Amino acid sequence: MTQDVDIKAQIRTVPDFPKPGVLFRDITTLLKRADGLHAVVEKLGAAYCDSSIDKVAAIESRGFIIGAALAYKLNVGFVPIRKQGKLPAENFGQDYELEYGTDRLEIHCDAIERGERVLLIDDLIATGGTADAALRLIGIAGGSVVGCAFVIDLPDLGGRERIERLGYPVLTLCEFAGH
Repeated sequence: MTQDVDIKAQIRTVPDFPKPGVLFRDITTLLKRADGLHAVVEKLGAAYCDSSIDKVAAIESRGFIIGAALAYKLNVGFVPIRKQGKLPAENFGQDYELEYGTDRLEIHCDAIERGERVLLIDDLIATGGTADAALRLIGIAGGSVVGCAFVIDLPDLGGRERIERLGYPVLTLCEFAGH
């Protein structure tokens, strides 16, 4: 039964990845278990089933796994938010800073119609830089963000608070202290 799955206990910690001092929280150990993936999708689905969502937008790459499954469960469209140079059709982008560098996210110009209600999904929120960039893209596209959901929160890095200060509700399924 998915209510009995301890999501946090199924997440592997990899020290010094992608650079020394970083504790990488790896959800592949959660997702490889049928009950783990099911628990994540069921918990998020239950939280948003009455939210009148039109699209689930998810951030590359681990967010795609959860986002696509959740979009299927909610019977809504799925929008991939990709790293630079990965989208084949007309797109636009947003640069952002990570806790360990800089990057750019892009979205197709026709991915979201003006006024569509969008739920943003990713595996983890750390500093909030990636989520902030994705939210900007959704806004530029004309979407109205219903909320942001993440499997993992790293509260010591302040990302959740950053996104909430921007006015977006945030849901997380577990949290890990530290980096």
